[in-house]
Amino acid sequence: MWLRLRNAPDIYALAQRQRTFATPHDTIVENRQFRLLRFRRDTPAVYREPVLFCYALVNRAYILDLQPEKSLVRQYLARGFDVYLIDWVPPEAPDPSLTIERYVCELQAAVSAVLAARPDAATLHLLGYCMGGTLSAMFTALQPELVATLTLLAAPIDFWAGDALLARWTDARQFDADALVAAYGNCPAWFLQACFVAMNPVQTLFEKNATLYEQMTDLRKVSNHFALEHWVNDNVPVAGETFRGFVKHLYQDNQLVRGCFTVRGRTVDLSRIVCPLLLLTATHDHLVPPGSTAGLAGRAGSADVTVKQIDAGHVGLVVGAGAQRDFWPAATEWLAARSDRNPGRVP
Repeated sequence: MWLRLRNAPDIYALAQRQRTFATPHDTIVENRQFRLLRFRRDTPAVYREPVLFCYALVNRAYILDLQPEKSLVRQYLARGFDVYLIDWVPPEAPDPSLTIERYVCELQAAVSAVLAARPDAATLHLLGYCMGGTLSAMFTALQPELVATLTLLAAPIDFWAGDALLARWTDARQFDADALVAAYGNCPAWFLQACFVAMNPVQTLFEKNATLYEQMTDLRKVSNHFALEHWVNDNVPVAGETFRGFVKHLYQDNQLVRGCFTVRGRTVDLSRIVCPLLLLTATHDHLVPPGSTAGLAGRAGSADVTVKQIDAGHVGLVVGAGAQRDFWPAATEWLAARSDRNPGRVP
């Protein structure tokens, strides 16, 4: 107890620290929908194809670069890749044009900007996390010639796979997405946060705080705790039309795997995904069941499909100590084996 009390001033200072991206970067595109970040390298990239991260529209993208020792971005930089990331700008006033289709088109704009910054590369590696993985799969099916490989990280594809609470809560018999959007315009951040808390209330409200008390003698662990808590509570609203589309077309109607989801008149045909495919899932993922992501394996046209699973949760899959030590080095090695080695200088 005395050791914990002695650390109290430092713990308070750690709690007040504002955290975003841990790795130096430059913004190469900025508009009303997204910022495109390019992370700095100390040496030229080893591989010709750059990597583009596409995160979800919920929470903030810096979970992929949370701390120096818990950074997916640094895993790919260390392997020798040129790394870019889409940092979505949260919506403010309701905008009916911000649909799922619109975000897929914004992803296409980001891909074009990355390839324009790397004129030596005709394709890129696309990595999508959670909802960002759904958008990435849609884009790859529509523009397969631009994607060298597709890595999906806990991405919902088959929305009827498994028995997740989100699928139950969004059942059309008990949830009216139209009414929520009519009432609020955008899906409020507080509503999403309340749902996340309700999915695992004991862990969220009790267990993690008890763990923090036990860790108060170790400032490194306390710093890790506050970094993750800052991100968990840094919620953002979701554009109303995008929320409506995810609920009605994907959760309720499962249109993506049924082959009837369209983007500006074009059907998203998952069989047109022919690039090497890496599907990464977590055993204890309470948001996206492993079967939802793995459901793409039998529907894509890829001849090279790898499925990997880790004993972790939806977020631990990225920032967990075991994931950073073993899981992601293997994933980056998978990508390196499918990349064009480029000893030349990167612009």
